[in-house]
Amino acid sequence: MKVKLEYIWLDGYKPEPNLRSKIKVVEFQPSDITKIPEWGFDGSSTMQAEGFSSDCYLKPVRMYQSLKITSTPLIYVLCEVLDKNNKPHETNDRSKLGEEDYDFWIGFEQEYFIRSSHNKDVLGFERGGSVDPQGKYYCGVGGQIVGRELSDEHLDYCLDLGINVEGTNAEVALGQWEYQIFSKGKLSAADDLWMSRYILHKLAEKRGYSIELHPKPIQIGEWNGSGLHTNFSSKKMREVGGETYFKSIFNAFETKQKLHIENYGSDNHLRLTGKFETQSIDKFSWGVSDRGASIRVPKSVGETWKGYLEDRRPSSNANPYKVIGVIYDALTLADQLETTIHAMYDNVDTSKIKEQFSGIMSDEELLGEYREE
Repeated sequence: MKVKLEYIWLDGYKPEPNLRSKIKVVEFQPSDITKIPEWGFDGSSTMQAEGFSSDCYLKPVRMYQSLKITSTPLIYVLCEVLDKNNKPHETNDRSKLGEEDYDFWIGFEQEYFIRSSHNKDVLGFERGGSVDPQGKYYCGVGGQIVGRELSDEHLDYCLDLGINVEGTNAEVALGQWEYQIFSKGKLSAADDLWMSRYILHKLAEKRGYSIELHPKPIQIGEWNGSGLHTNFSSKKMREVGGETYFKSIFNAFETKQKLHIENYGSDNHLRLTGKFETQSIDKFSWGVSDRGASIRVPKSVGETWKGYLEDRRPSSNANPYKVIGVIYDALTLADQLETTIHAMYDNVDTSKIKEQFSGIMSDEELLGEYREE
């Protein structure tokens, strides 16, 4: 029986990688990821190698299968990129996340615009005539809404592949949509988001559309940008919690603000202006139910100090492997900070820890600040 294996990987373009793919037809049905062979590609054509030594390799890491999509069985194979020495390529951000942690839960809110064609106007703006201002589009229905058929097909396609999309809606701006995706495990969450983006691009390609992940594609007029709001929780956040612990998280995130912004997507300064439900890119804040804060604390979490947080800063084009990496590391630091507080002081006011510091402090410096208070 012939089976199509569609290999998918991230290239070496900067500031953000592009998705690439190619298909291998085989005569067997792989039972699991270990049965799918590695494959090579020309890295000189993807900014991942020089022409005189161009071989790179695809290491299968996750498979997505559906028998409903085509008459010939099709398996999507998400891959890591290996260099000529069969080591993780320098562009392989997935490999930098380390081992899986299924107690780490992630929910992404992926916003995007639909362009009428490559480098053409956003869908809805190309039709001529007047365009209604923001207000009617968010979760709207009617003649002012465009792109629903793509959003609906994308939802069905992802669900058929086993990708846990939990919802979708028209967004605030014309031609803008969002879907929400949830997964347990830092690798699983990022893999599923990349795979869902791949499917979105392919479905748009079929219609002659183009998916726009730039965080601020419409810069003239009063229009929202696009984000990748990231909801996250650890087992300790969900089951132990406590106001002191959550304030340790806020302090760790504030200390790492510059590092986080560097990993939260390109051109994000055009979106994080302090307007349109964003905090300014050079500021850090948290607030209960505050969609204008860097970190939104859900109302229920602010009442119990158990549960999840929403980082509203990542841009729509952010690399989820990088986003998860810096969030995960900051939570590890927060655990250390809270342990230090309990070990050395019973009544440390974490809000006063070196408010004058900006930029990045090392973990050791921040721990030292707690000890000196």
